Amino acid sequence: MSALSTTVHESSDLTGSYAYTELKQVYYGPGIVETALPTLLQKLGAKKALVVTGKSLHDKTDVIKQIEAILRKHDAYGDVFYEIGEHAPVAGIKNGLQKFKDAGADIIVAVGGGSPIDASKAILYNLQQETGGEFHRQIAIPTTLSAAEYTVGAGFTNEQGVKVAVSDQKLAPAGVILDAKLTLATPERLWLSTGIRALDHAVEGLYRALIPPPLKYLFYASIADLFKYLPQSKANPQDVDVRQKLQIASWMSLWPIKPERYSALGLSHALGHKLGAAYGIPHGITSCLTLAPVVALQATAVSVEDRKWLADTLFYLRIPSQGSEEKDILALSEAIAKLVEDLGLRTTLAQYKVPQEDVTKIAEKALGKSDNPLYPKVVRILENLY
Repeated sequence: MSALSTTVHESSDLTGSYAYTELKQVYYGPGIVETALPTLLQKLGAKKALVVTGKSLHDKTDVIKQIEAILRKHDAYGDVFYEIGEHAPVAGIKNGLQKFKDAGADIIVAVGGGSPIDASKAILYNLQQETGGEFHRQIAIPTTLSAAEYTVGAGFTNEQGVKVAVSDQKLAPAGVILDAKLTLATPERLWLSTGIRALDHAVEGLYRALIPPPLKYLFYASIADLFKYLPQSKANPQDVDVRQKLQIASWMSLWPIKPERYSALGLSHALGHKLGAAYGIPHGITSCLTLAPVVALQATAVSVEDRKWLADTLFYLRIPSQGSEEKDILALSEAIAKLVEDLGLRTTLAQYKVPQEDVTKIAEKALGKSDNPLYPKVVRILENLY
C-alpha cells in the first residue's frame, strides 16, 4: 500500500483504459467445486496440486477433505499445507515453498480467506524469484468475503511483524471458484466482517485513481447487495443462496483490473494495513473500525468529482438525499456505522490493546508523512476509535 500524499485527487475522468488481469475464469454456484476444480486443472494443464489453507479450516471443518477427495479422484493431489496464520507470517511462506517443491506440485489450490490466498501468491512469487522461470499458477477457493482472489498483490508479515507486499500480474489466481456451500463452516464474525471488508473495497473504489466509470457502477451494485444480504445472512446463516449472492457482491467489490500503473485503494485501507499485522487485528475488523469515519472525512477531502460518486451511493441504497453532496456522504458514513452495529461488529482499538501513544505513529505511517494536511484529522479519527 503506497502512502497517501495528497488531500485531493481525481479518481477518474472521460479518458482512461481498462484491461482484465491474468484471471482466466470464475465459476460460481452452490456445489460447483465438484466440476469446476477438475475443469480448471485441465484447462491450465496442471498435474499435481498443493492445497494451501489455514489450520482452523483444516482441523475443524471437512472443507479441505472435500477438496482433497476431488483432487485424488482426478489423480491431481500432491499434498496439503496448513501452516498459514493470520496476516500470512513469512515463516509460513518459506515452509509452504518447501512443501510445494517436496510435493512435486505444479499448481496451488488455495482454500480459505485472504491469508492463504495471499500466502499462495507469496509462495509462487518466491519460487519464481528462486528459479527465474515462469510463474506457477493458483486456483483460489475463497470461504470468506475478503476478495483477495481478485488482486495481483500479496501482503505478508515479515520477521519484524511489518506487513510487506509483492506484486506481479502473473500472481492473480488463474481461476476462482465461488461455492457458497463451502462457506457454511466459516465463523459468523469472520464471514460478516469480511463482508464489511468487501464494502470497504467498493466504497473506496469510488474514489480510487484509474478506475473506469463502468466499474464504479459495479461497486454501487456491490454496496447495495452487501447492505441487503449481510443482515439476511446474519439472520439465517444456513441460507446458501444468500451466501452465494454475497460471494458475487464480493467479486463486484474488487473487480479484476490491470491498471496502467498502481493505484492505492484509499485511506481506510491504508489505516487497516498499519493496524492489522502490527496489532493482530483481522482485516475485516479493521474495515469495521475505519471505513465509516474515513467516509465522513471524505465529505470534504476528496475532489468535486469524487464527492459526487460517493454522494450518489445513497440512490442505490434507497436512502433519500439529504440536500447536498456533503450531507449525503455523511449520511453514507452513518449508514455504514449502523450496518456494522447491526451486524454485531462494533469494536474499539482498546479491545485490541492498541496503545494510545501509537496513534500519531499509525496516522503518519498511513499517510506517509506527518505534514500531510489530513494528518490531524486522521489522528482524531484514531483517537475516537478507543
